[in-house]
Amino acid sequence: LVLLALYIVYSAIRNEFGSATVSPDHAFDNARRVIDIERELGLFIEENIQDAFLGYRLFLQFWNVFYGTLHFWITGYALIYLFRKQPARYSLWRNTIIFATLLALIGFAFFPLMPPRLLDAGPPFGGFAGYGFVDTLAVYGGLWSFDSGAMEQISNQYAAMPSLHFAWALWTFLVLYPHMKHRWSKILIAVYPWLTLFAIVVTANHYWIDALGGLVALAGGYAISWILREAFRRLRHRPAATPATT
Repeated sequence: LVLLALYIVYSAIRNEFGSATVSPDHAFDNARRVIDIERELGLFIEENIQDAFLGYRLFLQFWNVFYGTLHFWITGYALIYLFRKQPARYSLWRNTIIFATLLALIGFAFFPLMPPRLLDAGPPFGGFAGYGFVDTLAVYGGLWSFDSGAMEQISNQYAAMPSLHFAWALWTFLVLYPHMKHRWSKILIAVYPWLTLFAIVVTANHYWIDALGGLVALAGGYAISWILREAFRRLRHRPAATPATT
């Protein structure tokens, strides 16, 4: 329920700063800034990664489904697991994901970013040809996505920086890894953020720098949660004032 309520609030606020109120030129200018930074670093690699897999339809359909669904189910499972099995850690990590998600709204509002999949798409959200990216959901399909059909018209197409997919995946790793009992489960949860990073790149929904932004948002969310927890602890343990004697 916490996760659902958070996502509803997040989506409503995010879409207030959506593609209906941001010009494609503005979002494209920010995309060029990101691409220029990656080129300066010699790490503008998203198109090469996607190109290596464009001939494999089922493979890309799998990653479309991965991108569109797993961050809900796995994150929800981790939150329920914390609530039921690790109540002492629950409030800190619940607040962490809440604040990280809310911090992401700042990025969406002040840095609308055209994702790679829209760089070569047609109007109304793209139309800047020449980069060679493919919108894998539009071309290859998947089970469902918030970026298709009617949802495409009401959602924020430029909510790319930071990547909450990566932030939530990393949060899930930090929450679950200490409590995995088997080696295979530790390996699986450890590679989950990296699989998510691959998913957001190969489907052209994000630049890899967006994942770095997700890391920053998660770190900020944890810092806020920890500071608040410590402040409340000090308040609870502050000795009560003794009544004055006459």
